Amino acid sequence: RKKKSSLQRFAEQFKDVMIIILLIAAGISFLVSWYEGEGFFEPLLILLIVVLNAIIGVVQEGKAEKALDALKNLSAPHARVIRDGREMVIEASQLVPGDIISLEAGDYVPADARLIRSASLKAEESALTGESVPSEKDANTKVADNAPLGDRFNMVYSGCSITYGTATAVVTATGMKTEMGKIADLLDAEAGTQTPLQHKLAILGKYIGFLALGICGVIFAIGLLYGMKVMEIFMIAVALAVSAIPEGLPAIVTIVLAIGVQRMVRKKAIIRKLPAVETLGSASVICSDKTGTLTQNQMTLVKAFA
Repeated sequence: RKKKSSLQRFAEQFKDVMIIILLIAAGISFLVSWYEGEGFFEPLLILLIVVLNAIIGVVQEGKAEKALDALKNLSAPHARVIRDGREMVIEASQLVPGDIISLEAGDYVPADARLIRSASLKAEESALTGESVPSEKDANTKVADNAPLGDRFNMVYSGCSITYGTATAVVTATGMKTEMGKIADLLDAEAGTQTPLQHKLAILGKYIGFLALGICGVIFAIGLLYGMKVMEIFMIAVALAVSAIPEGLPAIVTIVLAIGVQRMVRKKAIIRKLPAVETLGSASVICSDKTGTLTQNQMTLVKAFA
């Protein structure tokens, strides 16, 4: 998937309801200042807060992207492939269907492949099937066409690892056409949802917007009753409505979330999106079907008895 540019990430920071309200407030404040012949301090201050808020978000997301890219480069899989009768090591991204690959204990499977030869082969497939126990593989096993993934004992899958034995296999699928790639494609196709904090701020923004309109209506009606000029009443009503909007709220929220991200970094966790910090804090129940789906599927000695 194509990465978003810094400009696109910057533009995305302005999709929040509160930010939109502040931009509208800045525009109205600019018109009021221009009409009354005053300085533009207030509209410029609102714009400065909005821009700083966006910059903080972009910088944090940029740091997370760089960290994730570094991790991807460190874990970029390689493959031992047999081409022109000799074995060579290439990047997994260069594999194509039909390539013959060699596998042994400790290798990560670089692509979906059908076994040609195997010797006591076992593959760790917990990331794909949820099974915590390595699956035994055999090139000579007959498998039905409609067999589920966990029962395809003559296949190995991209993203899984070999825990025991050796094998030779022919590549059947690479990239997004692998079983792991299909899962990633489904996740990419999911529409983005709001975090609990974003949802609450959106509701607050709507309330503030309706409140501002209500203030304008009330002030306008009072001004008409007292016989004031329409334009003068309008400017007063707009000025009061703008003053009711909390300009500093988005910046405060962003700063607090950025502090939370930094704390998570110290705990060796990378947060790509700022609002995700609050979402993690809101999680009270985590449901998992099998061991190995969310954990590392590795036992660690924590205490020994003599």
